[in-house]
Amino acid sequence: MIGLRYVYAVCRPFGTPLQAQLAGVAGDPPRLLHHHGLVAVVSHVPERDFAEEPLRRHLEDLEWLTGTVRAHQSVIDALTVVTTPLPLRLGTVFRDDSGVRVMIEEREEGFRRTLDRLQGRVEWGVKVYVETAAPAPAEAETPDKPVSGRDYLRQRRQRVRSHEDRWQQAEAFATRLHEKLSAYAEDARLHAPQNPTLSGASGQNVLNAAYLVPRSESEEFVEMVDRTKDDVPGMRVELTGPWAAYSFAGEEQQP
Repeated sequence: MIGLRYVYAVCRPFGTPLQAQLAGVAGDPPRLLHHHGLVAVVSHVPERDFAEEPLRRHLEDLEWLTGTVRAHQSVIDALTVVTTPLPLRLGTVFRDDSGVRVMIEEREEGFRRTLDRLQGRVEWGVKVYVETAAPAPAEAETPDKPVSGRDYLRQRRQRVRSHEDRWQQAEAFATRLHEKLSAYAEDARLHAPQNPTLSGASGQNVLNAAYLVPRSESEEFVEMVDRTKDDVPGMRVELTGPWAAYSFAGEEQQP
């Protein structure tokens, strides 16, 4: 297949083969391009879809973007089983193999430093949500006759106070959990809370964090998160992973 080169990740050479039926972006199986002791995991993609202008248009097409993200992630997941990949940004495309080699040479020092740091480690994601509380019976029922202005203000103050107390409790819980997990993990990243309209998750997201953990210690990390799930009523803790260390892959994050 002739086309542009789509690059998923950079890693060190590894001996275990990838899944035989693994299909990459645009359906082309990924292959390994060795250069300077590093490996770029690439596949061919058609220029009509992945040249600069068509790619920019496609990134605004939700259906196309969803399929591309899934194919990209399937390759990263397969790599994570057999090695420690350094994932590159979605839509990283070069004209040919020579362009990929030049990219490796230009960023070689940073790639090696980051791969050394990530070797044998995976990323776990932890999110904390405040469950949406059902209205109290007194609030859910419409009174038969209007309340006085004084009663209205008193009820409003009580609702505001209850809401504030709930948020303070949620923030305190999320802070304690993040401090505990950060102390165990080798590194941590705080991401912006997710918009429930976009994520589709119920409740309000108050913690959205990633933790870098050695594979050998991941079981204990998972158990630690599980033990917190019922600590505070009305809080939902979600654990995802293990992932390739996306949140820790940036060269600018290195010490």
